[in-house]
Amino acid sequence: MLKILLPTIMLIPTIWVIPAKQLWSTALSYSLVISLASLIWLKTSTETGWSFLSLYMATDPLSTPLLALTCWLLPLMIIASQNHMTTEPTTRQRTYITLLTSLQIFLIMAFSATEVIMFYIMFEATLIPTLVIITRWGNQMERLNAGTYFLFYTLAGSLPLLIALLLLQNYAGTLSLLTLHFTPPAHLSSYADKLWWAGCLIAFLVKMPLYGAHLWLPKAHVEAPIAGSMILAAVLLKLGGYGMMRMMIMLDPLTKELSYPFIILALWGVVMTGSICLRQTDLKSLIAYSSVSHMGLVAAGILIQTPWGFTGALILMIAHGLTSSALFCLANTNYERTHSRTMVLARGLQMVLPLVTTWWFITSLANLALPPLPNLMGELMIITSLFNWSWWTIALTGAGTLITAAYSLYMFLMTQRGPLPTHLTSLEPTHTREHLLMILHILPLLLLTTKPELVWGWAA
Repeated sequence: MLKILLPTIMLIPTIWVIPAKQLWSTALSYSLVISLASLIWLKTSTETGWSFLSLYMATDPLSTPLLALTCWLLPLMIIASQNHMTTEPTTRQRTYITLLTSLQIFLIMAFSATEVIMFYIMFEATLIPTLVIITRWGNQMERLNAGTYFLFYTLAGSLPLLIALLLLQNYAGTLSLLTLHFTPPAHLSSYADKLWWAGCLIAFLVKMPLYGAHLWLPKAHVEAPIAGSMILAAVLLKLGGYGMMRMMIMLDPLTKELSYPFIILALWGVVMTGSICLRQTDLKSLIAYSSVSHMGLVAAGILIQTPWGFTGALILMIAHGLTSSALFCLANTNYERTHSRTMVLARGLQMVLPLVTTWWFITSLANLALPPLPNLMGELMIITSLFNWSWWTIALTGAGTLITAAYSLYMFLMTQRGPLPTHLTSLEPTHTREHLLMILHILPLLLLTTKPELVWGWAA
């Protein structure tokens, strides 16, 4: 565990002492070594599932894929940010990479925590670097508004969770994930117990985000710089799903009745946010709303509490993390050349940047869940388990998949096909750095199709 955590912590002093001209290359190679070393976690040898066990931290099949994804993303964020940070003073560049590294530290400690309170503290700690990244390096003046939304939605959702956890500690005498399974189930019958159930889950549902509590997400995504959008879409939304899976075990008898409104909201959100995507003019906003739609499926898959639902949710979380991060990177390469996120102003780009069109095509197909990719595997498992639970859900999930296909194709055709506008005749060519970035996003997705048991979670 510490083999990955300590090098990540030591990256921060390295960033501050390295000479300015070697800053980005050193940070990138260092973080890439850490991310390759983190792949050791994917090998679990124990029968209990827990491995790399220490006093406060451990990994199990649920947290391992998310930990590997977290470490994989830091070098990608450094590659993506390099171009638009070159004009800034060196101290600001150092601060920026430090914030990204500190996010990785908090996320590793959150996903590997065995104590629920430690998970809660790290869950909250990720707010601070993300908030600074959005409000300091965002593109427009609305970034302060977006930061406020992001902070207050997450805080208002997660404070009841703290009280719920203290009550649980009082009842069970422990908050360790290793022993909480063995506490006798509580007889939850009163209204206060139902409030406790809601307190345990609402923090994660806001973070996911559930449709209805999702308003912070499009704002935060659209205003954040590229690294902010990538880490938000790829890892921070997954904190919600991971926390729900961990808490579900303890909320056993109540979930059957109380989860109905949340499942309905999640599935309704899949259809509604997909429909919003069909009318978007802003490229980053479209990708952000598509995240809400995918995470709605994940929330529904977790709330019905079947092995298939859990497995599908975990697979979809990993696949969506890589896909949406890749889409944000592509939107950023467009933005760096055209200085506009409006889709009507930057279309027909296949004429000038043909190879980027290939990346757009592959990631759009991954977003609409093309057959061999893990996106489809996750969606099919969730849809099957939902259909098994109640066959009415097929109307919502079926409409959701159709709309997803429609807006993915709309996004691709709108940005890449059609006549090239006259103001886009002289564009800078693409760089090797950008193609490398896309390969590092798409390659893990394609490799996961050959060995999906790495991200099956508990069902494996």
